[in-house]
Amino acid sequence: MVFRGDSLKWVIVTLTILRRVMSFNSVSANCHLSVISDSKLYNYSLESPMPLYPHGVQSEDGFYKVVGNKTVLWFQLCDGMIFNHDPPGCVDCWDCGGPSRCGMGCSALVATNIGGYDVCTTIGRASSMDINIIDKKNPNIGVIVRMSSSGLKLNCSLSVSVICDPNGVQGPHSLEKTGTCDYATVLKHPSGCAKIVHVQGKGWGWFVTFLIIILCLFGVYLLAGTVYRYFSLGVRGIDIIPNLNFWTNLPHQTQSLSASVLHKFRGSSQGHRSSYSPVNF
Repeated sequence: MVFRGDSLKWVIVTLTILRRVMSFNSVSANCHLSVISDSKLYNYSLESPMPLYPHGVQSEDGFYKVVGNKTVLWFQLCDGMIFNHDPPGCVDCWDCGGPSRCGMGCSALVATNIGGYDVCTTIGRASSMDINIIDKKNPNIGVIVRMSSSGLKLNCSLSVSVICDPNGVQGPHSLEKTGTCDYATVLKHPSGCAKIVHVQGKGWGWFVTFLIIILCLFGVYLLAGTVYRYFSLGVRGIDIIPNLNFWTNLPHQTQSLSASVLHKFRGSSQGHRSSYSPVNF
């Protein structure tokens, strides 16, 4: 098969678009979290649009930026970074877009001054994003988004605590280095607030579970007895059911026992009332 120049160009463009769409869908799946706590279902959807934030937790600039201790960090949540202005000006950016598109091939990039040069290090990719709640005892606080990147020399990571703040966006203002190539920052955003759904009940409970176990044991007993009587004793027909006489008489025995208990209860009640003597005034 031979492609002309225009045809080959359109094939490349189509494959590029499909790759971007598939990459976005895979990232979006990682930006959802559902947690059940105290009969409540907490749903977090970081990329869902909101009235004042149509892109959810994603920065409308295409990236977040925070500076601390002579280190500059750029990152984006739930997608890769896009730079329409103020792109990173650091060297060694080959694994995050290259010199001409530095920062647009990953989700988190850090620049550290080494020998007078700002050297780039990729510390997070969209495909590695993982979400967990910050405090299991208090899910209302928010979630923590963690992303990572594995290099030839270092394994790096970034943890972003998305604190629930229904009043608006604040930060990130601080940058903390938690390891050799591990960083953490804090972002306050309405997307960190969960949608809470009340869950009815806390499960079946021990009594229902006990009844299910009894029914399962009865089924095993009935099946094992039937197989034994069929193959070992050669019993056929309805008599194949083990202890058939007991099961057929069980309703009558239950009725008789109930009547006996009821009769005793009525008898003791009448005897108790007859122990009182009438009083004449």
